Amino acid sequence: MPAKTQVSEEEFRLLRDYIEKHTGIALSEDKVYLVETRLTPIMVEAGCDSLLQFYQLAVLDSTHRLRNKIIEAITTNETFWFRDNYPFTILDEVLLRQLANEIRNGKRTKIKIWCTACSTGQEPYSIAMTILEFARRNPGFDPSRVDILATDISPIMLFLATAGRYDKLAISRGLSDEMRQRYFEKSGHVWAISDQVKKMICYKKINLTDSFQHLGRHDIIFCRNILIYFSNECKKIILERLADLLRPGGYLFLGSSEPIIYYSREYEMLRHAMGLYYQVKDKG
Repeated sequence: MPAKTQVSEEEFRLLRDYIEKHTGIALSEDKVYLVETRLTPIMVEAGCDSLLQFYQLAVLDSTHRLRNKIIEAITTNETFWFRDNYPFTILDEVLLRQLANEIRNGKRTKIKIWCTACSTGQEPYSIAMTILEFARRNPGFDPSRVDILATDISPIMLFLATAGRYDKLAISRGLSDEMRQRYFEKSGHVWAISDQVKKMICYKKINLTDSFQHLGRHDIIFCRNILIYFSNECKKIILERLADLLRPGGYLFLGSSEPIIYYSREYEMLRHAMGLYYQVKDKG
């Protein structure tokens, strides 16, 4: 029997709810094409003749392998080096300068940064390179004082990020020649991130809809271009949890198209270098 690929209203509703339950991603009615085009190949591979049968198989799959494949297919992994520029300028010109002074004055020993939804690694590696560049200009600063945690929901993305190997197209998206020469090595047809950068980052699998309190307190959190995919209620919950995870006076970076005012009152909006960032308010 040939597989049925056109999505019925019932199939879309069931799969939409399934995806939101396991990822927090809320698909609107105009995203039917995403379900059809991205899940049909997995449906056929699983030997199903309809998306309803495919949904039922996913629900019954105790190994979660099918669920992981659905998550891989439906999540967007658009990323590039130093995306939007201003967060890295703010990190360099404001936050590292302030936190380095606190280390110098004995007020702290470490700087902890969390990069969520890290995809194939361009953002956390951009953070690490920013720190190394800061250290080059400030010889008294030790970059090993910075711990970078990078997380994603996708095991495949984490595998690729950990490998740190990029083809010609990926390496060209936002990376200057100077940075490529300083922090990458040519390996055949790909560029490999240097061990100096790679060792600065710890990768873990984290679903933002689950609890992440076990990660401990952080000074800076990058949660960029991910909240736009969540429901309004989920946005509020995640922003509240991020505020709890930030140390007093800690900082949050969001995507440029992710306004915070409708979802949380726990942050103060700040501006520098033509960009916005947020500081968690004192709860005392």
